[in-house]
Amino acid sequence: MSVLIRLAQASAGLGLAGFIASESIFDVDGGHGVVLFDKLRGVIQKPYGQGTHLMIPFIQTPIDYEIRTRHRTISTHTGTKDLQMINISLRVLSRPVFEKLPSIYQKLGTDYEFRVLPSIGNEVLKAVVAQYNADQLLTMREQVSRDIRDQLEARAADFDLVLDDVSITHLTFGSEFTRAIEAKQVKQQEAEKAKFEVMRAEHEKDAAIIIAEGEAEAAKLVSDAVDAHGKGLIEVRRLDAARDIAATLARSRGITYLPGGNQGNILLNIPAQ
Repeated sequence: MSVLIRLAQASAGLGLAGFIASESIFDVDGGHGVVLFDKLRGVIQKPYGQGTHLMIPFIQTPIDYEIRTRHRTISTHTGTKDLQMINISLRVLSRPVFEKLPSIYQKLGTDYEFRVLPSIGNEVLKAVVAQYNADQLLTMREQVSRDIRDQLEARAADFDLVLDDVSITHLTFGSEFTRAIEAKQVKQQEAEKAKFEVMRAEHEKDAAIIIAEGEAEAAKLVSDAVDAHGKGLIEVRRLDAARDIAATLARSRGITYLPGGNQGNILLNIPAQ
């Protein structure tokens, strides 16, 4: 019996030792960090990275944090500088500062991102949007996004958070503003059309002036030629015109002959010789 008792005691001792040994170590996975809470000293001000670490069993408790970049969407309904109401959504990629994990645990707990990001996100969105008119949110979207990112990064740093990316993913306006934008676009199109009509009328006017000036110049040249050389030029033009008319009539089906002889040529109106 004494042998069995000693074996039982040895087994119990080994089991207890194994249990204490297992409770004296903890593993930290990649992309995670651990904060140790000591029941005697409080939070240990040293975070533990990936690997296997020692702890005092029953005295110290590991609190696990994921330190990878995580995605979160923040949405709000707010007003612009010109009192237009908009809906805006923001995509935020954030992670905690590894060295600050003990401080984060003491101040915010394990659900820090649910406490911090919605609060500071809405605050920053409302503050930045209020600095711009509704149309500027469209024409200056890059500048608006930069202002939001800069202010949000500064506020997040107060809570030991790092923001890897901040971007506007959704932006919609109220129905009244949308109708006003559509009406404005229609008026702009009508204004452009009217501008085009004015330009076309001006070009047509300039073309008519140029044509009239050309005809006047041609008439002056003809008049000068007549004054200088008599009516020979006019007679030549009459002959050219009569020849063209005669050729046209000759090709017409209704013309079978051309008068001539002593009756004179009625096309040229020139007395027969």
